Amino acid sequence: MSCDLWRNKLDAYADESLPSEELVELEAHLRNCTSCAAAALTRVQMKRATRAAAAQLTSSPEFRLRPEFHLKLEKSLQKKRRTLWKIAPLPGLAAAAVALLLIAVTANVFMRRAAHEQALTELLDLHVATLASANPIDVVSTDRHTVKPWFQGKLPFTFNLPDLDNSSFKLLGGKLVYFQHNPGAQLLFELRKHQLSVFIVQDQPGIIPQQIGVVITQEKGFNIETWSQTGLHYVIISDTNSDDVHSLGELLRSAGR
Repeated sequence: MSCDLWRNKLDAYADESLPSEELVELEAHLRNCTSCAAAALTRVQMKRATRAAAAQLTSSPEFRLRPEFHLKLEKSLQKKRRTLWKIAPLPGLAAAAVALLLIAVTANVFMRRAAHEQALTELLDLHVATLASANPIDVVSTDRHTVKPWFQGKLPFTFNLPDLDNSSFKLLGGKLVYFQHNPGAQLLFELRKHQLSVFIVQDQPGIIPQQIGVVITQEKGFNIETWSQTGLHYVIISDTNSDDVHSLGELLRSAGR
């Protein structure tokens, strides 16, 4: 049965009015479909919120002593409360709601992880394309005081570059890139014939899922380090070892403080 047909039965599921044979089939579907599971959880939460609101509709004695119009209103509210309480969940539905919550949370984790991996894959493609290009960068300079000002007016943010005089890294230059429809900076560094791309973009919902602290990963033989700092998100990608990537990250984090 398709998701559209199952979703038409979610209200009956939340009300515990679904026939037992369909209930078994629906719960099996929810265990394998995070989209329907999230929709079912929303309906269950709505039922709970409705019952909670109904529980607060108890009027004061003074209100009940008002004119006949208000007495009729009170009777109407009491009737509605009795109707709402008829859908109070049984233990089976409560357990199902907990299960749906776990499914929804798990699905959210997987979706965030998938979005993060997709973002890194896109940046990795940009890094590889840069290495393969005959003109990999727009501004060619080893001077940070030349590279940084080149981005002014091209980006809605600014950033700091570290002093590399006492390090093994060499700044080659940079270029403007568009990552998920947003402008960003790609800086190119060199270390022992290895090239390292540093991508800098604004922290925005949906651009790169935010991580806590410095995150080091590996993708297709490349070492990747990501972190957020002062409203910007940094990503370093290179085929050099992770220690070298981390060392460049430390220089950038120090410059950004």
